[in-house]
Amino acid sequence: NSRTKSLLSQLEKINLDSILGEADNARYITSKILHLVQSQEKTRKEMTSKGSTGIDIILSTLEVKPFNLCGYGYKDCLCGGRRANVLVTKGGTQILLQLLLTASKDCPPNEELMVLLHTLLAKIGPKDKKIGMKARINGSLNISLNLVKQNLQNHRLLLPCLQVLRVYSTNSVNAVSLGKNGVVELLFKIIGPFTKRNTSLMKVALDTLAALLKSKTNARRAVDRGYVQLLLTIYIDWHRHDSRHRYVLIRKGVLQCIRSVTNIKLGRKAFIDANGMKILYNTSQECLAVRTLDPLVNTSSLIMRKCFPKNRLPLPTIKSAFHFQLPVIPASGPVAQLYSLPPDVDDVVDESDDNDDAETESEVETENDDDKDQLFKNDDIETDINKLKPREELGRPIEELKMYEHLFPELSENFQKYDLISKEPKPFVPDANLGGPIVVPTAGEE
Repeated sequence: NSRTKSLLSQLEKINLDSILGEADNARYITSKILHLVQSQEKTRKEMTSKGSTGIDIILSTLEVKPFNLCGYGYKDCLCGGRRANVLVTKGGTQILLQLLLTASKDCPPNEELMVLLHTLLAKIGPKDKKIGMKARINGSLNISLNLVKQNLQNHRLLLPCLQVLRVYSTNSVNAVSLGKNGVVELLFKIIGPFTKRNTSLMKVALDTLAALLKSKTNARRAVDRGYVQLLLTIYIDWHRHDSRHRYVLIRKGVLQCIRSVTNIKLGRKAFIDANGMKILYNTSQECLAVRTLDPLVNTSSLIMRKCFPKNRLPLPTIKSAFHFQLPVIPASGPVAQLYSLPPDVDDVVDESDDNDDAETESEVETENDDDKDQLFKNDDIETDINKLKPREELGRPIEELKMYEHLFPELSENFQKYDLISKEPKPFVPDANLGGPIVVPTAGEE
C-alpha cells in the first residue's frame, strides 16, 4: 500500500510540472502502477476504494500530459469491473472523448493512439448511459465513423471503432445521425459476402447493425436498398457452412438484424417478397434436433409470427385449422368481400407505421432514452389494485341477516364505560394511571 501511495504521489507531482522531459518518468511510474494493479488484488481494491485519489491522479495525468508519451498501461489500470464504474463517475468519459477529438486533428492520426482510445471507450461505454449524448455534444461522434470509412481493410483499428459505434447506436438520435452519414451501407460491406475470416469483427458489425436498424429511418433505408434479401442470403450461407455450430452467435446476429428490419411494414413486406417465411421455416426445422440452436429457432419463430399475414375471424380459407361458417352471409357488403378473397391475401390493414415519416423528423432525445424498454407498459395488464380485488357480494340481503344480530353483539354494540350508580353510559375517559405499573391482586382479594 505504501508503495502504491508513493508512486501515486510521484505521479501527482509530475502533473504539476510543465517539463516535457518528465513524460518519460510519468510513463515509467505508470508502468509500475500497472504492474501492482495486475499482480495484487488488494492494490486494485485500494485504487477504487471510497476516498482514494488513485483514479483522479491517473485521469489528471491524461489531461495534462501528452497521452502518447505517458504509456499505454492505462487500458488495464482504468478498465474492468468496478474500476470502469468509478472512472465514469470521476468524469473519465469526457476526458477520453476530448482526447479523441484532439488526437483526430493530427494528420494522419496516430493509429496506436486511436486503437487505445477506442478500446477504452468501448470498455467504459456500457457503464455510461449518457456516452452517446456526450459524444454528440463533444463533436467526436463522426470521428469513429470516418475512421471506419478510411480503414475498412485495417481490422486492427476497425474492430474497436465498430465497438464504439455499437455503444453510440443505442441512442436513437445518434442512430439516425449515423444512418444519414452512410454507416448502414458500410456495415453491409463488412458483413458480406460470406467468409469465416475475422469472425469477431463480423459479430461486432452485426450487433452494431442490429442496433442501428431499430431506428425506423435506417430500417427503411435498408429495405429501399434491397438489404433484406442480402441478410437472408447471408443467413443461409452461415446455416449451410456452420455444420459444427461454432458460429451460433453470428447466425443469431443476422437474425437480430432481420428482426429489427421487420419492425416496420415495408420490412415485413420485403421479407415476404424475398421468400423469408420459407427460408426461416426450413432452417428452423433443421435446427430442432440440436438443443444449442434453440435461440435461433426462437428468434426465427418471432420473426415469422410477426410477418405472417393476419386475418379476421371467421376464417373460411385453408389457412385455418377450424372452419367457422356464418349462419347468414349477405350477398354483398364487407363480409361477402372478405369471404371472396383468395387464401394468401392479408385482409387486416396494417397501419402501424403510416406516420413514421412525421415521427422520425420529430425524434428528440430525452434523458430516459436508454430506459424506454424498461419503462414500457403493457396495456393488456391491469395495474389497478382495486379492480383486481374480487368483489364480495352477500348471499342474502341485510334485512334477513338482522335476525342473527343478538348472536354477535360485538358487531353492533357501542362499547362505552357505564356509570355503576346511574346505570347510564358516559364517554370513555382513560385513567390517569393507565401508564403506571400493573398491580397484581394477592390471594384472597377480589
